[in-house]
Amino acid sequence: MSVFFSFDGIDGGGKSTQLKLFCQWLTEQGRDPVVCRDPGSTAAGEQIRNLLLASDDATPIAPRCEMLLYMAARAQLVDEIIRPALEAGRTVVSDRYLLANVVYQGYGGGLPVEVVQQVGTVAIDGVAPDCTFLLDLDPAVALARMGRQLDRIENRGAAYRERLRAGFLAEAAASNGTVHVVAADRQVEAVQDEIRSIATRLFANR
Repeated sequence: MSVFFSFDGIDGGGKSTQLKLFCQWLTEQGRDPVVCRDPGSTAAGEQIRNLLLASDDATPIAPRCEMLLYMAARAQLVDEIIRPALEAGRTVVSDRYLLANVVYQGYGGGLPVEVVQQVGTVAIDGVAPDCTFLLDLDPAVALARMGRQLDRIENRGAAYRERLRAGFLAEAAASNGTVHVVAADRQVEAVQDEIRSIATRLFANR
């Protein structure tokens, strides 16, 4: 039984930690997930990721170009990893997916949200998550948690991060139940318990 999960949210919300714990749990359940990151996980995607997330602005990237680079990496990820895994009946877990572009380049960066969604439809070619875990946290708290050098996109300031959070919540509200908002201002174990509960219900209904 193939199921596609994604994790998303503002940087510093605990996404990587929760994804790792979730994949450990899936493995214990005998589901042996295929894990990927977006952008990345393919040779082409990793090169695009390095360009997009450099810690400096040595290479100017206009907003539409930025969006299209993300989409190109995602198209390769779908064709090379995600679609074959799902067709083989595997469980797939992705660190970010199309929702991130809609929010980061649309709500955060000022591109028309509907345009980002339209381009995204081409990039994913019908492959969408069955369930997205949106880890929600106050942007100031999330920033304080990070404790490392910020990449080019993370370094865009407080107002940008506030727009991101608002965008994520708006998209979750419009998602018809596929995007689950999980409060990330709790103990790691409590957050993970909620994620596993949501996944358990999804598995039971398929």
